[in-house]
Amino acid sequence: MLLIKNARIFTGTGEVLEKGQVLVEDGKIKGVGEKLDFSADCDVIDADGKVLTPGLIDVHTHLGVHEQGVGREGADFNETLSVVTPEVRAIDGINPREEGFETAREAGITTVQVMPGSANVLGGEMLVLKTVGDVIDKMVISHPSGMKAALGENPKRQGPGSSSDKPMTRMGIAAKLRAKLMETQDYIEHDQKKRDLGLEQLAKVLRKEIPLRVHAHRADDIVTILRIKEEFDIDITIEHCTEGHFIPDYVAKHDVKVSIGPTMSTKSKVELKDKTWETVKTLTDAGVSCSVTTDHPVVGIEYLLFSAMNVMKHGLTEQQALQTITLNAAKHIGVDNRVGSIEEGKDADLVLWSGNPFDVRNHVEQVFIDGVKVNK
Repeated sequence: MLLIKNARIFTGTGEVLEKGQVLVEDGKIKGVGEKLDFSADCDVIDADGKVLTPGLIDVHTHLGVHEQGVGREGADFNETLSVVTPEVRAIDGINPREEGFETAREAGITTVQVMPGSANVLGGEMLVLKTVGDVIDKMVISHPSGMKAALGENPKRQGPGSSSDKPMTRMGIAAKLRAKLMETQDYIEHDQKKRDLGLEQLAKVLRKEIPLRVHAHRADDIVTILRIKEEFDIDITIEHCTEGHFIPDYVAKHDVKVSIGPTMSTKSKVELKDKTWETVKTLTDAGVSCSVTTDHPVVGIEYLLFSAMNVMKHGLTEQQALQTITLNAAKHIGVDNRVGSIEEGKDADLVLWSGNPFDVRNHVEQVFIDGVKVNK
C-alpha cells in the first residue's frame, strides 16, 4: 500500500483538498480524503507543499504510429491504399518503444488515445492506452475507442493522388462518407455471408458501439458532420473543432464532445487562419464538453499542460483548464470510469508536482501509473 499525505490535491472533479491524502492499493485508489485509515507498514510520501493531480490525458494523438525524430520509416499513420480504409487498426502500427511514450510520461501524461491520420475520408479504428509498457496489448484501456473520419483539406490534398475515386471537393468527401455508411447499413440489414473487414468495423459505428471521431476544422465542415450524424443516427466527436467558436450554440444543441487543438501549431493551412485560444472558453460557456489536445507529433505531447495553461489565460478557471486534460478528456474517450480524476475505485494514475502545475516554475516530481512510479 502507498499513502500520499499532506498534498494539495486537484481531484480533477473541480474539488481541491488543501491537506489531502490518497491511499493506493493494488493499483487502485482505495481512499481520498483528509484523514484515512492505513496500515503501519504502508509506504508513505509526505507531499507537504506539493500538488497532486490525476494523470494527464491527451485525447488525440498519433503516438507510436507517427514516430518523432524518425522520418518516413516511422510514419505508419496514414494508409493511402484507398480514400476509404475503415478496415485498418491503429493498434497494428504502434511502436511502444517510440521515445514519445517516455516524453509523455515525463510530462505527467498517463493516458492517450492513438488514432490513424486524416488523409482518408475514413481512416480506421483507434484505441486508448496507458503510456507505459513494452506490449501494446497490455497497455490498452479501450479498443476500439472510435473510428476515424476526416473532412476538409486533408482528404482533399493528402489522399491517394493516383486514385480515380479520390474526392476533389468537400461535396465529394461528404458523398464518400455517406456512401460507405449506406453500404454498411445494407451489410447489417442483409446479414451478408461474405465477410468484409471494413464494413464489420464500420458497423460498430452504426450500432453505436463506438463513435465516429471526425477531423473537422472549419465551421462548415463541423456543420456537415453534424448533419450526417442526424441522417444516420450515430454518435460522433468533433476533433480539432478549430472554428467551433463561430457556432457554439449550434454545436451545443447537438450534444457532442469536442477536442480542440493543436492550437500551439502554426497557421499552416487555410482552415487554421481563425484558430484562437478563446475557442475552448466560448464552447464551454455554451455547455459543450471540451478537451485540449496536442495532436502529437504536430505539437509535442510534452506541451499538453502548456496548452491548458493558455486556455486558462483566455478565460477558463484553473480547475476548468485542468479538466480539459483530465476528467473531460476521460469522458471524451469513454474511459472516465477508470481515469481522469482522483476518486475511490479508479486507477492510481497520479502526478506529484513540486507546486501548482499552472505555475511554469514548477515541475513533475513523480508519476504513477496503476500505482507504480514510472518516471525517472
